[in-house]
Parts: sequence; C-alpha cells; structure tokens
Amino acid sequence: MLPIMPQCSISLLKILLAATPTAKSKNDAINLLIDVMPDELPITVVHSMKLGVDANRHKEVIVKTVSAILLLLLKHFKLNHIYQFEYLSQHLVFANCIPLVLKFFNQNVLAYVQAKNTVSMLDFPNCVIGMQDELTEQTLESGDNLSFCWRNLFAIVNLLRILNKLVKWKRTRTMMLVLFKSAPILKKILKVRTPMVELYTLKLIKLQAKYLGRNWRKNHMRIVSAIYCKVRHRLHDDWAFANETEPAGCDFQQEEEALRSRVEHFNNRRYLCKLKPRATYGVVEPDLVPGDHSLLTALSSPVELPQQWDCEKWVDREVLAFPIDWDRLIQKKWLV
Repeated sequence: MLPIMPQCSISLLKILLAATPTAKSKNDAINLLIDVMPDELPITVVHSMKLGVDANRHKEVIVKTVSAILLLLLKHFKLNHIYQFEYLSQHLVFANCIPLVLKFFNQNVLAYVQAKNTVSMLDFPNCVIGMQDELTEQTLESGDNLSFCWRNLFAIVNLLRILNKLVKWKRTRTMMLVLFKSAPILKKILKVRTPMVELYTLKLIKLQAKYLGRNWRKNHMRIVSAIYCKVRHRLHDDWAFANETEPAGCDFQQEEEALRSRVEHFNNRRYLCKLKPRATYGVVEPDLVPGDHSLLTALSSPVELPQQWDCEKWVDREVLAFPIDWDRLIQKKWLV
C-alpha cells in the first residue's frame, strides 16, 4: 500500500469533497449519485421526495465511510510505527485535508445532525420483508422518530478526531487552523450538545487559543471555562495566558521538510523493495538494502557448478555408497 498511499489519500479526499453539503458542483467533480438516479425521471411528488431522501442518505453514508476509513488508517499506522502515521499525515495535509474538513464544518452543523433522511420502511430489511405500507408525503417528511441522525453524528466525530491527529504537537499545522479562521467554525459545532463532539472541538480550540490573542479569550470566557472543565491539562500548558501571533523560531517549510526527510529515510530503510526496483539498489547504502529470505527465491536462483563436477560420481559416493535398511525405515516406531 505504500507506493499508492498518495493516490489513495487524494482519492478519498475527492470523494469527501464531492459528498460535502456545501460543495459546488464542477465539471471535473465525482458524480456520487450515478448509482442512485433512476433511468427515468420521477413523475409524482412522492417519487421525487423519495429520490431526494435516497440521494441525501447516499451522501451521508459516503461521508461516514470515508471519515471512518481515514481515522482507522491513522490509528493503525500510529500503533504500528509513528513514521507510517507521519507519512500518511503529511500526504493528507499536502492534499488540503485541513481546509476541506473546515469547509465541511462551515455549515449548519446542528441541522446536519438533526437531518431526517432515514425512513424505516426504505431501510433494509424492512424494504424486502413483509407487507409494505404505502409511502406518503407525511411519512417522507417526518422520517424516523429519532432526534438526531447517528450517521451524521458519527461522521462529525470522526472528522474532528482526524483534525486533532493531524494538528496535535505540530505548530505549523496549528497555525494553519488560525490562518483559515477555524475558531468561529468550531464555535458553531459546540451547539451540538454531545460529550464526544464537545471534547474534540474544545481540544482543537485549546491548541490554537494562545495564537488567537487575549481579546479573543476575554470575549469567549465560556469556551475557556469549558476547556478547563472537560479537557485534560498538562503541567506546562500555557494556552490560557500566552499571547503569540507566531510560534517563536518556527519556520513552517523547514519543519515540514525535516519531517519529510526523516520519513523518507525510514521508508528507504524498511520498504525500499516496494518503492524502487531492484536495479536501483546500487545507488543506496548497502546496509539499507533489505534482505530476501524467501525459500522460493532461494530455490529459483541459479547455481553455478564447477566444470569438474560429475553428477554420477557424486550420487555413487554420497548416496549409493551408504547401505540403507528400507524395511527398518518403514517400521511404525520410526514413522511416529
């Protein structure tokens, strides 16, 4: 998966962009509704409403799936090796994942969570089992009796956790949140009164609080108090009283390039056979060339025999010269 990691990350972000409710349709955008749209246009109002509910539900499922895939990849790579996590994180950052997630959040998040695009009669297995009631406009408008859509809430939590993983302990990426003016956007997410959403939103605000200035903290004391109550603190935290417009002694490009060089050195040492063909091993240090310990490779490799070597003499000397008692070999006690 290492050679195709950049293409996979870009493809997932393109799908997420196409499923964003605030995204504008473009000519080169991915058409996500090609599997949902029927061949013939709906005739009645009920059929058109059903098609609209199905299309919105289709986008919600895609956002939920893509966000879960990205989060699971980041968690798996971080548990496996930190440089694998940094490799994927850099590709996501360079592919504009941070502004894309902020663009997704730049909507009425509370209405998105409370969207009712789920109709129990249309869901599996109710749609194929038993007698089906007739769909009406009231049924499609009311949806289920739940006060929130669990799919959308799950997707928002996943996207918040992805942002946290990309930005945590990275001053340059934290400044990206400040430059993209993410504080007002994150403030709107706090309207969703859910512990998980509040926790990860307050974590993102805490990371950039010292770069927002004292006036911002003074005008948002309710958010500062919520951070004190719900977010874990460390001994040397200075987010509540520091006042920095830029991180001291921090070069954005230099920091990312240093991290990229360390990640590339790790990949060349561990996965060189996956990144480059075997013919290019000569330009790399010999200690970094991975060893091939496969049995099939050893059996398929050619063996050069000396010209004086005689196969018949070798068989007579090494095999036939030693008497073998075959009756004794096939006894049961030797076969156990």
